[in-house]
Parts: sequence; structure tokens; C-alpha cells
Amino acid sequence: MNIKFVRFGEIKLDGDSFDHDLILENGKPRRRDKGPSKRYRHSTGHTPLSTDEDIPWSAPKLVIGTGADGRLPVMESVREEAAARGVELIELPTDEACQLLRSAKKGSANAILHVTC
Repeated sequence: MNIKFVRFGEIKLDGDSFDHDLILENGKPRRRDKGPSKRYRHSTGHTPLSTDEDIPWSAPKLVIGTGADGRLPVMESVREEAAARGVELIELPTDEACQLLRSAKKGSANAILHVTC
């Protein structure tokens, strides 16, 4: 997979540019729907990643790109759900997450990538 965090607000995946948060499941991108998590915003000051979202649990690893500065809050319930499912959760700033995904074997990891903060 050819993926790169270009700059604050932009990711390139296999030549296509994205200016919104992405979910990668089985190598296929889709837009992250933050709507279900917005109700938790008051407690974190930012829309966090919560289990209310459609999280791609279908691979042994889930890489969460926490943004340019690593500020995306990940709720404890996400960590607990990953543990219960036997999915290794890896939280890194988005640039580092993209580097990890470039070297991952196909099918070994899904991802949620935050493109700002």
C-alpha cells in the first residue's frame, strides 16, 4: 500500500488525495463518519474515536492515526473492545501510522486515520 501523510489535512493513498478522516478496511478506503462520536465531544474537547462508530475489526491489527500532533482522543471503550476481540490496537500520530501501514503485509492491519490535529 502506498500511503503517505502529506501535510495537516491531507493523506495520499495510491495516488489519490483525501482531505478527510479515512477508514481503511482490507485495503479499501472509506470516509470516517464521526457523527456517532460527537456526543462525547464535551468531555474531551474534540470528537473522540468511540465504539459508536463503524470500526473495522476484521484484521488482527487496528492502526489508529491520531492526527498530525497525535491529539485524537481514543476512548477507553475502544481499547477494551479491541482486547475483547483479540485485535492489537496501535495508536500513533498519523504520519507514523502511515509509515507502519506501508510496511504491513496485506490483510494484516486495518486503520482509522485522522488527518488534522
